[in-house]
Amino acid sequence: MKTIAERLQEKDWQQIAGNMHEQGYALLDSVLTRNECDELIGAYNADNTYRKTISMERYRFGAGEYKYFRYPLPDLITQVRETVYSYLAPIANKWMEVLQIQQRYPNAHEDLKQLCREKGQDKPTILILKYGAGGFNTLHQDLYGDVWFPMQAVLFLNEPGEDYAGGEFVLTEQIPRAQSKANVLQPKRGDILLFTTNFRPAKGSRGYYRVNMKHGVSPLHSGHRHTLGIIFHDALS
Repeated sequence: MKTIAERLQEKDWQQIAGNMHEQGYALLDSVLTRNECDELIGAYNADNTYRKTISMERYRFGAGEYKYFRYPLPDLITQVRETVYSYLAPIANKWMEVLQIQQRYPNAHEDLKQLCREKGQDKPTILILKYGAGGFNTLHQDLYGDVWFPMQAVLFLNEPGEDYAGGEFVLTEQIPRAQSKANVLQPKRGDILLFTTNFRPAKGSRGYYRVNMKHGVSPLHSGHRHTLGIIFHDALS
């Protein structure tokens, strides 16, 4: 069987880049196998795998729970993080260029991690999230420190309509001088969704401008939903 890195490399990254430029997100279908999804879910209660557990209710983030992984990460997650980053870095640099932002991102993920370490950001930001009936996640952005990468990924580990109902992924877009737009998505088990961390460029009559975006999860009506979030920059704590 092909490795997950090989499966990712076979995707149409030119089309993916176009989707990221045009709408701030792109869906990669059928990347993980069912067994891989089940193994990630099954390891939710494993010892010595996670560095922190967060109850969303406690911090008013929503209703549910998530856990941050510790280093070293499982090999499958490392492969996804490093492979996807190598394709997203040129897109991110194009965004910085057209928005006239000086920041540029290295081609290799290890070099981004080094930039994070230089700012004291040495804690992994990979997290697995668990929701039950009534669970939801408020609209937010994942930044974590001075060094941040403008795109991230989420791996969907359950099958909508089979394992749970509701729980759509919501991505809002703040349109200048207008009401916000909501993109409501329901990826299937094994899919990976790439999306902007906090903004994307849009072209107007006077050049490019920032479109601010946030993401969250709508309430589950029933069942259980697990996802795995991959943020490319590390955190202070």
